[in-house]
Amino acid sequence: MTKGRPRVAVATRIFLPEAAAASFRLSALASALAGEGAAVSVITTTVPGDDSVPFDERVMIRRWPALRDKAGYIRGYVQYMSFDLPLFFRLLFGPRVDAVVSEPPPTTGVVVRLACAVRRAPYVYYAADVWSDASASMGASGLVVRVLRTLESFAMRGAQRVIAVSDGVAERVAALGGRNITVIRNGIDTAVFRPLDEVVDSQPTAVYAGTASEWQGASVFARAFAQVRVAVPGARLVFIGQGSELDEIRRIAASLPDGAIEVRGPVPPAHAAEILGSARAGLVSLRPGLGYDFAFPTKILASVACGTPVVFAGPGPGYEAVLDGDLGWATDYDDNAVAAAMIEALSDAPTRERRAELAAWAAANASVQATGARAAQVVLESRRLRT
Repeated sequence: MTKGRPRVAVATRIFLPEAAAASFRLSALASALAGEGAAVSVITTTVPGDDSVPFDERVMIRRWPALRDKAGYIRGYVQYMSFDLPLFFRLLFGPRVDAVVSEPPPTTGVVVRLACAVRRAPYVYYAADVWSDASASMGASGLVVRVLRTLESFAMRGAQRVIAVSDGVAERVAALGGRNITVIRNGIDTAVFRPLDEVVDSQPTAVYAGTASEWQGASVFARAFAQVRVAVPGARLVFIGQGSELDEIRRIAASLPDGAIEVRGPVPPAHAAEILGSARAGLVSLRPGLGYDFAFPTKILASVACGTPVVFAGPGPGYEAVLDGDLGWATDYDDNAVAAAMIEALSDAPTRERRAELAAWAAANASVQATGARAAQVVLESRRLRT
């Protein structure tokens, strides 16, 4: 183990300025590690457009191109391998480090374990979800699931520490052979996601901000919106981000009056915060039965931190948190139930006091700075566990 200033690498296919839960938690981790005196490098990808968005000057960002799908996302086996294969050599021949942090997919974890074995460095696996379980629930073949489960178990078993984002993920990690597991829930950057100084409520608007993949099932809001427009004339639904369901959402939008549903591309986090902060409701969904029922979507935290109530559709801890924290409306994943919640949310604009209450909850319960600091301690402790 190296004495003195620790050197840590974070290996991730997604990082800022791409707006995603992984970007937020890993950027907070990198800054917290730098704040503890570590020399931190983030080994990641180039992004479409401008990737020169300022970040913590104490952190070195090392980018390399990777294949993206038509939506601009690194998603799919070919796309993952276009990041993972170069990653192996970037770790193998890059500067020596004392610890590596690996973000899913599991193939990245496998590459990190192999490279770290050669370099004799410990690594931490940041388990945001369990990919093999999700693949099984989505109807993947038994062979694919077995292979993915083997890879995921291999990645987790080799890690000196594992960080899980929920108790449910932690249980599955343990079943797959992971050890030294610490649960640290996702947080949100409350310095970026915060209420607007002045909200101009010119049109009843609901906003879905973030990835819209099949397991999130964001199309439920588009399907419900025909009912919403009847009850709340002039209501508008805005989707920000990328994902496999956007084509279906665009198809539904074409059947409604022009401008009723607007589908935008990804935007920087600060811009997403402005759009959320001016909305009457932030939308979050989780399609049940696809292996993600235990997930807690960070979109809930982003909306609440901006002072905007949430309409949550789906199962799991997100449903419970919205109800327990009085953060908005929580419904089953059902078109009619979602429409009823959206109608109630869009019928009246949140008061200034209501927005302040929600933002205060986020600051007290969901600060990414606090979660990043906890994760940084786990990473630094991994050096002492090295054998």
